[in-house]
Amino acid sequence: MPLLLSGQAFRHDLEDAGCIAIQIPLEGGYETRLLRRLRAAGYRTQLSSARGLGDPEVFLFKLHGIRPPHLGHHCIGRNGAVGEIQQVMPQLGELLTGEAPVVLWLLDGQVLSRSELLALTDLCQREPRLKIVVEVGGARSLKWQPMLAFLKP
Repeated sequence: MPLLLSGQAFRHDLEDAGCIAIQIPLEGGYETRLLRRLRAAGYRTQLSSARGLGDPEVFLFKLHGIRPPHLGHHCIGRNGAVGEIQQVMPQLGELLTGEAPVVLWLLDGQVLSRSELLALTDLCQREPRLKIVVEVGGARSLKWQPMLAFLKP
């Protein structure tokens, strides 16, 4: 239980690796405890789902467009069958304005492909203030490892 008391080992591994793959017991509660420890250490945090992430760099750093789902029986005379494009602000735009380091915690990371996980690792190497934690599945006990070690066959 020493991890839950301080979270220092997790924080040091996150700072060294930049991007971490984590396996958490399915009962939950660990992510909020660890996020609270990171916030106390001076990190700004964002909790998000990996589902529908798309291109990680565009979704996290750039203004991008999305189309609403087609619900059927709509007039397609003006906007075509695909609908209007809505502009969406970047997920991390506001968090990266200061000098504080930022942690992005992605839930449901098991849906991400190998190339998307490598892109997240590359983002952490290009932006040294950004740290990413990806939940890649469940386990009986809390386990984490650097993303590059997780992706090795």
